[in-house]
Amino acid sequence: MLFEAIGTGWQIDTAQPIGPELESAIHGRIEVFDRTYSRFRTDSLVTRISRTSGTFEFPDDAVPLFDLYRRLYAATDGRMSPLVGEAMERLGYDRAYTLRPTGRPGPTPSWDDAFAWDGHTLTTARPAFIDVGAAGKGYLVDIISELLADAGHTEFIIDGSGDIRHSGALPIRVALEHPKDPTKAIGVANIRGSSICASATNRRAWGDDMHHVIDATTGLPTRKVIATWAISPLALHADGIATALFFTEPDRITREFDVTWVRMLSDGRVECSPEWDGELFV
Repeated sequence: MLFEAIGTGWQIDTAQPIGPELESAIHGRIEVFDRTYSRFRTDSLVTRISRTSGTFEFPDDAVPLFDLYRRLYAATDGRMSPLVGEAMERLGYDRAYTLRPTGRPGPTPSWDDAFAWDGHTLTTARPAFIDVGAAGKGYLVDIISELLADAGHTEFIIDGSGDIRHSGALPIRVALEHPKDPTKAIGVANIRGSSICASATNRRAWGDDMHHVIDATTGLPTRKVIATWAISPLALHADGIATALFFTEPDRITREFDVTWVRMLSDGRVECSPEWDGELFV
């Protein structure tokens, strides 16, 4: 197997060499995606939207991303939203990673009050702080997966800093990190031709019980659930659903998505879907 590093925390493992042309294409595609959606870049499209109102044209790849957010926004009664960027900034998870709160955020604007989205352009009446981190990394994993498949690769593993997509005949086993002790696992998932994404409140955590999983209806970190894992054919869906599972009962998600899941509650209890393929040790 050939191992390729494509960025901080990102790795690709393939059965055949990637080659310089495909490697360059992957790096270029990451750069384009980052320049559109990263709120941590001063030159990104979403940063421009946070500074001024108007009508902004997005690339075609925005359609699946915003469509998923709209569906999960509805499934969580507005608690999962792409508009949590301002709350994150105020809590200290800002462009400079100061990790110092500058004020107590309130509820984020509702979807329909904040902007109008027609599938290609986004129109705002005032600056909007968009953050698509809850699903964007998984979506980029899918995009890179398509580049590999188009180049003839059929066996590969993409690990986007914990968001994993697998392609191949032989399954892999992925450990589920214990959110209260990273040296331990609460179980193992079997993955074959699908994606697994996770989220936990011990990751990107700081200060006085602050973390990155923000309830849009309060603007504050959520408390009931402390870790989630979701398996779905698309990493976009697995990533977004892993966040949605902090905010709603799983049956509202499984009614319309092909997904299996595990989550750990703050009291230590672990829940999982009946179809979960793997083992749980707790």
